[in-house]
Amino acid sequence: MVISIPETTINSSNGRQPIPLIGMGVAKSNTDSDETVKTAIIEAIKVGYRHFDTAAFYGTEKPLGEAIQEALRLGLIKSRTELFITTKLWCTGTEGHLVLPAIKQSLKDLGLEYVDLYLIHWPVTLKYEEFKLPIPNEWISAINLKEVWEAMEKCQNLGLTKSIGVSNFAPRRIEEILSFAKIPPAVNQVEMNPIWQQKKLNEFCKKNDILLTGYSPLGATGSSWGHNRVMESHVLRDIAMSGGKSVAQISLRWLYEQGVSFIVKSFNKERLKQNLEIFDWSLSEEELNKISQIPQQKHIYFGMMLGEPNEVIAEVDADLSFM
Repeated sequence: MVISIPETTINSSNGRQPIPLIGMGVAKSNTDSDETVKTAIIEAIKVGYRHFDTAAFYGTEKPLGEAIQEALRLGLIKSRTELFITTKLWCTGTEGHLVLPAIKQSLKDLGLEYVDLYLIHWPVTLKYEEFKLPIPNEWISAINLKEVWEAMEKCQNLGLTKSIGVSNFAPRRIEEILSFAKIPPAVNQVEMNPIWQQKKLNEFCKKNDILLTGYSPLGATGSSWGHNRVMESHVLRDIAMSGGKSVAQISLRWLYEQGVSFIVKSFNKERLKQNLEIFDWSLSEEELNKISQIPQQKHIYFGMMLGEPNEVIAEVDADLSFM
């Protein structure tokens, strides 16, 4: 059974572009093979996913592209236009002259003529030949937002992406873009879940017609950088038990009721299906009130990858701490 996922619309080269409110995150762990990723995407398409979120940094653009071709061959979709594909500009490409080559490489890896959404992954610039952790300070520099955003606009004007946006951006940096943008950001993708609710940022984005998209809606449990605070929340567990739902479903339903979109990551076929079973019921006012009172704690910081402090990253992380 294919589950129909509700959609909203975002700014695009065609005026407004529909975007499914739930997407599948296509990041892989060190133990996931490309074939594992490809198989999971095919299973996701079978149960109803139509939005797939990847990034140059994830190393999954190629298996996603292969999965799209396989889905077409199998008749799971009739056309590529049935899918919404998001990818992201990594920090090594956040210089004006590097943006266009970066999206062209992503499109080559995906085997696509265009993506539906192209995001700046983080508001920072990195220069290196081979990635390693911790990130040395000499690799890191401040991003020239005007220069990079103008190049992002060029990507949209050339038809390489239908919409452009940002990821991990605080209001201050978005306001900077809005001060000179000819095309405003359509989306801001950030960490969001009941443990980090992003109330102020969500309000800011809605006022500026920017769709907030939440990643790590379940805390990214099991990943090297994730946490268990969502899945182990006593408040969420009590609500789940009383309603005969899973903690994951309570968290995802809460996000849905905030008027945002979100990206879920699972390569498990049954969990992929369960994550979509949130549309025929709702949370009560009492339950929403209990969730609103959960103590807040941000988890994802760019600086978590650093071995020593850096003022550029410290500024980014400080921005993100007050959203």
